[in-house]
Parts: sequence; C-alpha cells; structure tokens
Amino acid sequence: MQTKSKVNNSAKQHTNTHLNRLIIAAMLSALAAALMFFEVPLPFIAPDFYKLDFSEIPVLIGGFSLGPVWAIVMELVKILLKFVLKGTMTAGVGELANFLMGCAFVVPASLLYKWKKKRSFALLGMGIGTVAMAVAAVFLNAYLLLPAYAAAFKMPMEAFVQMGSAINPNIDGLLSFVILAVAPFNLLKGILVSALVFFLYKPLSRLIHSKI
Repeated sequence: MQTKSKVNNSAKQHTNTHLNRLIIAAMLSALAAALMFFEVPLPFIAPDFYKLDFSEIPVLIGGFSLGPVWAIVMELVKILLKFVLKGTMTAGVGELANFLMGCAFVVPASLLYKWKKKRSFALLGMGIGTVAMAVAAVFLNAYLLLPAYAAAFKMPMEAFVQMGSAINPNIDGLLSFVILAVAPFNLLKGILVSALVFFLYKPLSRLIHSKI
C-alpha cells in the first residue's frame, strides 16, 4: 500500500510539473506574441520590411528554463497567436522567417545551456545562436524567403537589390544583399536580445523554477 501511494504521489507530482511547464510556456508565448506588435525598422542596415522585434526574449528565457523543445513550441505558438491577433501583411513570409530565424537562435543557445547551466555557457550559447541565426538568414533569404516574398507580391528579385543598394552602395546583387544587409540585421538582433536576456534571466529564472 505504501509503495502504491508513493507511485501515485510521484505520478501526481509529474503531472503537476508538466502542467506548470505548460502554463509557463503559454504565458511566455503570449508575451512573445505581444512583443511582435512592437517592430522597429533599421533603415541604416536593411530595407524597412526587415523589422526588429524583441519577441525572442521570452522564448529564450523559456528555452533556458524549460529546454530547447519547449523553445521550439513557444516559437510556433507565438507565430500562431500573432496570426490570430493581427493577421499577416507579408503573405506569411515574414512570420515564417521569424519562426525559422527564432529557432536558429534559441535552439543552439538552449541546448548548450541545458548541457551546462553556467553563465559562461549561456553567453557562449547566445553567441553561437546569434551566428547561427545570421548564417541561416543568409541562406534562407537567398533561396526561400525572398523568392517567396517576390512571388507573393509579384515583384522582381532585382527590387531587393535596388532597395539594398540605396542603403549600401556595395550591394550590387542578391549575394551581397544577404551578406551586407540581411546578415548584419540578424547579428544586431541577436546581440541586442542576448544582452537583454543576460540581465533578465537570473531574476526571472528564480520565479520560473519556483513553479516547476
């Protein structure tokens, strides 16, 4: 009887822990979706349809606290909530880009921090995530996202190059566009998000871990 009681208590505790994780993930996803409403263009780096938001902050905090799988789930829920609340002005391409770049950023960072929960590994993970996001952005924009955007809005690919060259005269083709505009945009985003998470995570993690 005592063994059965212990098993039941263990199962109940596991269920409660999973439910708490789910609630925390849902709250962080909702916060991330809300942050997507506050977008800032960086016209000195990239055309103004590239907009900086800080929705990765709650997702990365959740990834550090709950793990990389939860981070992917939060990225997806964030995008779905944004669709429901605001819809899309980019035929879904911007939202797909946000999801893919977000995963490229938060998954490596969360994986490394899960391996060793030290501040130095959090910093290293965010650094790797920032580089991974920039590299992913180069290839995904060149071969998937920009072609999809051009097809959706019936515009030539050359239009992106022209918009880029108006900002940076060294941009004279698609390759130079993704290297000189898209990559720096994502590097700056990764650096800013990482800096904010670095200062926010510790106080927030105590609250999160007290619930799980």
